[in-house]
Amino acid sequence: MLSLRQQSSRNFGFAPLSKTKASDFLVPESGRSLRPFRPRRMKMTYSQFDPVAQSRVPWNFGAKIGPKRPFNQKQIWAIRFFLDREKRIRDRALFDLAIDSKLRGCDLVELKIGDLVCGPEIRTRATITQRKTGRPVQFEIASDARASLLAWLERRGGSLHDYVFPSRVDHTRHLSTRQYARLVDEWVEAIGLRTEEFGTHSLRRTKASIIYKATGNIRAIQILLGHSKIENTVRYLGVDIEDALTLAEKTEI
Repeated sequence: MLSLRQQSSRNFGFAPLSKTKASDFLVPESGRSLRPFRPRRMKMTYSQFDPVAQSRVPWNFGAKIGPKRPFNQKQIWAIRFFLDREKRIRDRALFDLAIDSKLRGCDLVELKIGDLVCGPEIRTRATITQRKTGRPVQFEIASDARASLLAWLERRGGSLHDYVFPSRVDHTRHLSTRQYARLVDEWVEAIGLRTEEFGTHSLRRTKASIIYKATGNIRAIQILLGHSKIENTVRYLGVDIEDALTLAEKTEI
């Protein structure tokens, strides 16, 4: 009595799955190679109304959700001191550029040398197109960031079409957003902070929150972050009635 797998091999001209070799693939008159028979796996799914689904633990159970906290001035310099002490030139340039550019992680890792360099110098301002919105956004590069970027690019080398932060696995590709998130977790842990409260978006929010606290100009923050609607900026900064009243109390007529 032949098993189902043996019958499949006999009927269709395939070798048994355990003994299949590259030379056993058949090439019919059409020229297309046929693959050996492999049974499909059945995937079990549940409805949200099934009793078993009520006892399942969510994958993010216990994780802190919601917006990540921005860094303050003391925390920024603590991370800079740590990176300088450990002589992590790339990470120092990545950290400084993330603070100044206020870009999302996906846009930050895809920056190319030509976006930041003009001749032998680092640009003081740069413009890119955001992947999420497709809208252009301009950002400044302060002196600290320019110095750390110059130190990194002198060691990194490359052409204008190469990524500023290449992948360690494939130098033709950019640093992945997942690896960027791991690096941020390392920096946060190094200065004694909780990784649950900070992330890559903390770097995007840091300078925006500092500017807002100093000026209260939400429209300026909207332009710097590249938001299409000012309501998104208000929600992003967490502006509430207390902030509005505080600003009003400081204004005398």
